[in-house]
Amino acid sequence: MTDIVLEPGAAPLSVWREIWRGAGVRLDPAAHAVVAQSAEAVTRILARGEPVYGINTGFGKLATVRIEDADLATLQRNLVLSHAAGVGEASPRAVVRLMMALKLASLAQGASGVRPVTVQLLERMIAQDLIPVVPGQGSVGASGDLAPLAHMAAAMLGVGEIETAGQRLPAGQALAAAGLAPLALGPKEGLALLNGTQFSTANALAGLFEAERLFRSALVTGALSTEAAKGSDTPFDARIHALRRQPGQVEAARALRELMAGSAIRASHLKDDERVQDPYCLRCQPQVMGAALDVLRQAAATLGFEANGVSDNPLIFAGDTNNGEDEALSGGNFHAEPVAFAADMIALAVCEIGSIAERRIAMLVDPALSGLPAFLTPKPGLNSGFMIPQVTAAALVSENKQLAHPASVDSIPTSANQEDHVSMAAHGARRLLAMTANLEGVVAIELLAAAQGCDFHAPLTSSEALERVRARLRRDVPSLDHDRHFAPDIAAAQAIVRAGELAFPDLPGVA
Repeated sequence: MTDIVLEPGAAPLSVWREIWRGAGVRLDPAAHAVVAQSAEAVTRILARGEPVYGINTGFGKLATVRIEDADLATLQRNLVLSHAAGVGEASPRAVVRLMMALKLASLAQGASGVRPVTVQLLERMIAQDLIPVVPGQGSVGASGDLAPLAHMAAAMLGVGEIETAGQRLPAGQALAAAGLAPLALGPKEGLALLNGTQFSTANALAGLFEAERLFRSALVTGALSTEAAKGSDTPFDARIHALRRQPGQVEAARALRELMAGSAIRASHLKDDERVQDPYCLRCQPQVMGAALDVLRQAAATLGFEANGVSDNPLIFAGDTNNGEDEALSGGNFHAEPVAFAADMIALAVCEIGSIAERRIAMLVDPALSGLPAFLTPKPGLNSGFMIPQVTAAALVSENKQLAHPASVDSIPTSANQEDHVSMAAHGARRLLAMTANLEGVVAIELLAAAQGCDFHAPLTSSEALERVRARLRRDVPSLDHDRHFAPDIAAAQAIVRAGELAFPDLPGVA
């Protein structure tokens, strides 16, 4: 991939998607001047001798403690090291890398008071694939994602661990091997690195991008299941959805119509089908998937704003651009409530996409509903066929139901009640990759089941688009004519889904 030039405050969602997928990052050179102005403003503010939170005071409940000038560097280093108190498994390196890029874009907007050298080090660490090891647990999503970002900042100081070239090294050793010197923090810089919603936002964006891929994939497997069950495409008629006026529903119906267009299977039962209506899992796909699409798009809009925003505190307004007066204003942009709401919305959509997909799998294995052989095997009884893959899908969906409980409705006071309402955005966002992994399994099982169901309709074929999907699956997974070790089949289907081979780019997406 070619490097992306990151324009702070103006990066579209597609940029963050490409960074998530591994694209290189270079900061727009125009940002360096405003960063320098911000750092100079901090120097001038300090010269006034006034107490300014986070610059020459303690933090949180200790904000009333004044710090002498000689101790300001120690103050910032102590902040980073004391706040690097995360626990649990390391966050996925792709998430940490995205978090670093988000922090880079925030600092480069010239409102955080950091020096150009600090921004340059972060940029070079991304470019040289020096990714800090960041424990996943420890943030409550307010006052910034303090613990995760502190682990990132500690690595910049040469403390902690960095993952590079497939191995974990002591941070100082990894920096030295890359020709980089550990950072010595200036006033305000430790707080600027720690304060912000970048950990929560990175996890939420990762969940969003995976959910988008799986939404598109589930449209395809849903259409294929409709064909396997000889379902009707009448419920996808544009006139039905135009009357309801829900944008996502209209788009989902159009996608399903287009996926089934030209199907010989559908043509075979247009006139002689005794069924009046299909089960909801087929008939209501536009309503359910369309609602999920609308929710994902709303979450995407929120996260797009957050990714381009500055969530530091206090914020520095340099006199050069502020009527000649340097100001440090304390506020609450670090509170991640928007991210928490967005993460909850993504979780609900992921859960429902999987829930209706599992119902389609259950319908296909039930001969009373599908008209197909029991459990999609030519010789049921001797063979169990898709009996347990449906159970696996049910297990994954139920796990997602538990994980989908809203995180944003929770709060717990911290920092001796100074920080008395928090968003819980971090773990609300962090669960999303686990949920999308579960959904991937459900979609993969539906792909197998729907393709197997269509096999029973031979020599009739589906649409050109769906036949390409079946052919792709059959390259790796033959039709199931007798019981065999099933796990490799599911793994092969998952690999196809994970690679995005069902997520056709012309299908509806979040942005």
